[in-house]
Amino acid sequence: MTMEVPKKWFAICSFLFLMLLLATIAAVVQKNDSSNSRTVEAEQLQSRNFNSSMAAREKEMEALNENAVQDPEEVISLLEMTMRNNTERRKLGYFSCGTGNPIDDCWRCDRNWHRNRKRLADCGIGFGRNAIGGRHGRFYVVTDSRDDNPVNPRPGTLRHAVIQTQPLWIIFKRNMVIQLKQELIINSFKTIDGRGVNVHIAYGGCLTLQFITNVIIHGLHIHDCKPTGNALVRSSPSHYGWRTMADGDAISIFGSSHIWIDHNSLSHCADGLVDAVMGSTAITISNNHMAHHNEVMLLGHSDSYVRDKMMQVTIAYNHFGKGLIQRMPRCRHGYFHVVNNDYTHWEMYAIGGSASPTINSQGNRYLAPANPFAKEVTKRVDTNARNWHGWNWRSEGDLLLNGAYFTPSGAGASASYARASSLGAKSSSMVGTITSNAGVLGCRRGHQC
Repeated sequence: MTMEVPKKWFAICSFLFLMLLLATIAAVVQKNDSSNSRTVEAEQLQSRNFNSSMAAREKEMEALNENAVQDPEEVISLLEMTMRNNTERRKLGYFSCGTGNPIDDCWRCDRNWHRNRKRLADCGIGFGRNAIGGRHGRFYVVTDSRDDNPVNPRPGTLRHAVIQTQPLWIIFKRNMVIQLKQELIINSFKTIDGRGVNVHIAYGGCLTLQFITNVIIHGLHIHDCKPTGNALVRSSPSHYGWRTMADGDAISIFGSSHIWIDHNSLSHCADGLVDAVMGSTAITISNNHMAHHNEVMLLGHSDSYVRDKMMQVTIAYNHFGKGLIQRMPRCRHGYFHVVNNDYTHWEMYAIGGSASPTINSQGNRYLAPANPFAKEVTKRVDTNARNWHGWNWRSEGDLLLNGAYFTPSGAGASASYARASSLGAKSSSMVGTITSNAGVLGCRRGHQC
């Protein structure tokens, strides 16, 4: 009798423990099943949405690209290029040249750059870093340097390429000098890529970016631009209109955004080399060589045009060279990051402004001219000191040579300078190396560019 009681209690406890264990396992399985069910449903929904959006995207891109000219040697399918760009974006530092120039280090050491041209679109810096140009479009090969008819341009010409509505990556079959009869009105999502050939746009109209977005201009000689206008000019396959007189800028940016101007050589134009006005923003001007010009760069329409307060422009790694006089740049409203440029020549001043712009000058090299009355880097244009003393202009880490001096102003509001900061400045001691290849590059296929 004394032995049977513990056995009964042991049996009861074992039974209860077993039932509890089974209940716990059942609850876990039910929870996992429920969770897996929700996961499967979510994945199925996501897959349906993804496939639907991809199908719509592919259909849209097919329609947009149906008139594109293809290069049989270089064109890769849109899907392959998209996959490659997504992969390359994750390893931008792979081909590092170690020059300290983050744009060039991103793509120039690739011996197969000519087969990977669209990699360039992943290498932007500054406020215009998101400009993708024609990355999602086909290649268009310019084979004809003529510009006989601005209303009905010939297929194969630069004008015919830039007016298309679909994204395009525009390249050139050979060296050419293009004398534009009228200003070249560029449509959105275009890259003009002059690498590997010698392309001059000169002795006529030049480039106009008006109310568009996402344009990359790379590797062009643009010079001797003339005023044109009072003529009909086509701006898209379905529209042409009357154009009044253009000023003769090398590149005129009007009401546009996400623009990147890189590695061009600009000189000798009737008005500005690069002008950005009327609410333009998200712009990077980098690695250009500018020379032999008076009013180099104007950023802002007028002191009274307050919409330009949204403007953000990065000016980086440029060489401001021989024969320049003023406006490198001249700013009105907005936020301007002037970083790691080499200023070797000016006759009046380097950086000017009016209407209270925020100017953040970092890591530049300013070499003043011999003229003892032109040593000042800065100029407040037509403004009394009591009005500009509160403007936020600062010099940080700049190298000031041959008597050059920068006149700062403002209380140094951190929020203001934060909006005028677009990338990390490198030491001014590196400027010579960073800007040594400013301007058009001598790229050859099968060699590092």
